[in-house]
Amino acid sequence: MKAALSTVSHCVQTDTPAFPFPRRRWVLTQEAFDVLLASLGEDRESAGKRYLEIRGNLIRFFEWRGCPFPEDHADETINRIAKRISESEEIRNPDSYYLGVARMLLLEFNRERARQQQALSELTSSMISSNQSDESETRIDCLRNCLQQLSSDNRELILQYYAEEKGSKIDRRKKLAEQFGISINTLRMRALRIREHLQRGVENCQELG
Repeated sequence: MKAALSTVSHCVQTDTPAFPFPRRRWVLTQEAFDVLLASLGEDRESAGKRYLEIRGNLIRFFEWRGCPFPEDHADETINRIAKRISESEEIRNPDSYYLGVARMLLLEFNRERARQQQALSELTSSMISSNQSDESETRIDCLRNCLQQLSSDNRELILQYYAEEKGSKIDRRKKLAEQFGISINTLRMRALRIREHLQRGVENCQELG
């Protein structure tokens, strides 16, 4: 069982999800993880087995629903539950509770994926002139590759900057500036520099085929 418990301990360090969620304000600590295990049983060995079983079920839940990084989503679900337990929330039925949080996370993931698709479409449109419209699919593929080469902060900033429909852009960009601790003008200039950097990268990508 020592091997099993060493396997579960890795999730304490899961601070950066592979698919972007809103930036976390809480990170799972070893102490919080121990409390989480205790909520699954008084005996640490049986609690460890129970934890591995629940985590496996969560991974399958996200796999079956087409999530690209099911293990990361399972760990994020567990982190959020660990936070609630650390705040003294009582969990009477772990199976249904963990599944309920996973379902909420899936909804959040789908909303974020839709926002990112909107951001990619709008960002690509802003970089395409009228005589380039037939190349849009290629440019989107190149843009995805270039986005992966950005720092996580710059990638989050540029995607969120272009993420909303026109009616809610102003409010979202104000919140985004607050999130990064910068002014609206600084946010605008930073987004412009990132977009110009991406545009050069996309053009290079297309030239290389």
